[in-house]
Amino acid sequence: MTGGATAEDVWHGVHLREMARLAAPVVLVNMGMQAMGLVDALMVGRLGGAAIAAVALGNFYVFNASVFGMGLLFALDPVVAQGVGARDDEAVALGVQRGVLLALGVAAVVTVALLPGEWLLDGLRQPTEVVGETARYVRRRALAVAPFFAFLLMRQVLQAMGTVRPVLLAVLAANVVNVAANWMLIEGHWGAPALGVTGAGYATAAATWVMAGGLGWMAWPRLRPTVRPWRAAAWLTAPLWRLTRIGAPIAAQWFFESFAFGFTALLMGWMGTASLAGHEIALNLAAMTYMVPLGISGAAAAVVGRAIGRGDQDAARRDALAAIACGVAFMTLTAALFLLAPQWLATRYTTETATVAVAAALIPIAGVFQVFDGLQGVTSGVLRGTGDTRIPALLHLLAFWAVGMPLGAWLGFRTPWRERGLWIGLVAGLAMAGVLQSVRVWQRFRAPIARVRLDG
Repeated sequence: MTGGATAEDVWHGVHLREMARLAAPVVLVNMGMQAMGLVDALMVGRLGGAAIAAVALGNFYVFNASVFGMGLLFALDPVVAQGVGARDDEAVALGVQRGVLLALGVAAVVTVALLPGEWLLDGLRQPTEVVGETARYVRRRALAVAPFFAFLLMRQVLQAMGTVRPVLLAVLAANVVNVAANWMLIEGHWGAPALGVTGAGYATAAATWVMAGGLGWMAWPRLRPTVRPWRAAAWLTAPLWRLTRIGAPIAAQWFFESFAFGFTALLMGWMGTASLAGHEIALNLAAMTYMVPLGISGAAAAVVGRAIGRGDQDAARRDALAAIACGVAFMTLTAALFLLAPQWLATRYTTETATVAVAAALIPIAGVFQVFDGLQGVTSGVLRGTGDTRIPALLHLLAFWAVGMPLGAWLGFRTPWRERGLWIGLVAGLAMAGVLQSVRVWQRFRAPIARVRLDG
């Protein structure tokens, strides 16, 4: 990046510390949301590897059914953040109201997509002992699709405005509810029925309702000016289409990446229940550590967007470089942990010998891709803050589906490496995505960056 921001400025100035301060609450929010899936996996782990595999497959199903809609709502990052930076309250309100319309449509589609569980999973040749439990878990999660997208909409808007505290409190409350409800419903306590994996689905759905309702209640004074009065212009199709065009590449980018991991889970299912359960343990750990660069990515999108909105591209450069430095530094530390203690980490979930063996073989590979995963995650947020969404989507398509997945499938089924071969493909995809997006960030900041506008 050129002009006004060098690595020395970041490391010796206040920008690195400031980025860490801004990103910390966003990181905690992401970790709190990820923790609900982690708690589900840990608390059903006592039921055996098949239960872990069912939750793994269920989370894969829910996330991949939802990810395109999530990406559409992430279009609010540059729209709202740049509007806030420019002090354009009308643009912010219209952006939020159009986001509401998108969220309603997306929630309806995703809810329907989560209903046909058994026949879809059977068609994907998943283990018979897992299919029924997975389908029931997913249908219970479907009960909370609408509040999930409502929460996501409010989170993105508040994050772009720089108001994260109510989001963090809502997520903390949801985690308390999730732990308590899991304890009651998985094995049956306090007079509740023992529902196993299905109970975990009910617990997460209840926690999601608490999360959305709590955030709406706490953040209403801040959000009210953005939704009242309702603007007639929010219904105009041309700006809605522009917002969708910003969000669709983000959605595609997320889908290309998430389905690479999801497709790997499907291939693991072909290898057996132990392979799928071990994959879920390693992926669960990697997903938890990824919440830190993902949080930094969200903070970067907001601060870079606000800087561009107020016309301060030098500040946007400094913020971008500080965010990348923070993300890579953290993931370097987690890489060391994964490489040094794979067996210990695997046995935190289960003591089943076959499952632990697979997980312990995969966790060091997750350590290898930590730095690349952090790099591609943070650079995605930086580019999103500038309004650049199409090129990153193409780069993810190339990295994961032209290189990573074909390589992983070949190594997994054509060599003795099996599960490790599949994960080496993930390493290749993440490494390529991280490097290519870093080059794109450098290119993006070489020229003036215009503010994103939906109207006019």
